[in-house]
Amino acid sequence: MNDQTDKLIQAGADLIVDSNKILVFTGAGMSTESGIPDFRSPGGVWDKYDPSDFLFQKIISDEKAREKYWQMSTEFYEPMKEALPSRGHLAIKELEVLGKVLAVVTQNIDSLHHRAGSSPERIIELHGTAFSVSCLKCGKKYDRDEIQGRLRSGVKIPYCDACSGILKPDTVSFGQPMPEKAMAEAFRYAEECDLCLVLGSSLVVYPAAYVPSHALDHGAKLAIINRDPTPLDPKAHLLIHDSIGKALGAIMEEVKRSLFS
Repeated sequence: MNDQTDKLIQAGADLIVDSNKILVFTGAGMSTESGIPDFRSPGGVWDKYDPSDFLFQKIISDEKAREKYWQMSTEFYEPMKEALPSRGHLAIKELEVLGKVLAVVTQNIDSLHHRAGSSPERIIELHGTAFSVSCLKCGKKYDRDEIQGRLRSGVKIPYCDACSGILKPDTVSFGQPMPEKAMAEAFRYAEECDLCLVLGSSLVVYPAAYVPSHALDHGAKLAIINRDPTPLDPKAHLLIHDSIGKALGAIMEEVKRSLFS
């Protein structure tokens, strides 16, 4: 590492050591470091599909749209299922073990925070999860692998076996309302935290991206680790444009050295 990088790592460690209620906010950059393609990046899902085909109203009203939706969803789910938590995911778990984490608010649908060992009660999935499926009519829930089995057997569009209603993964589609409880919890934690740690989010997908701004407005410090610039970069107390795993991993080594040496 060069002197400038060393200074940033030390500054990040100092911020964490001095904080007791950290709100971790994660985006697609966390997932890409686990090998999951980003929807919006070149070569991502939206290079292969037109997002307008998957508007929520279209999914619930057009059978052909549902068939295309399940095709897209399946292509995305299979590599997601095989993905493993990155160094960044494990570092967040380390932060929790140190008693520093108030909550993990994520835009991701891959359940990697769960698999990394973060406490489920601390994880708020603003855009839902790809690992369960619900009937939009009666609410019956299914494990995603059960539905994948139907699709692999040749079923093009799975329907609820209880009421024949439309099934949909528990993710938030374009035009679908955000989960009210999750959003309310995220904003409540934003008001309580003393540090908002943004990891791998472009901060351009709203309303989720309002959460770090809300934390700033309520007196929290802001640290951003993301490869590309974000709209909140000018307001950040710490800004690192680098790999999350590399930067946060190094920061956590300094944190542990500071706390336990």
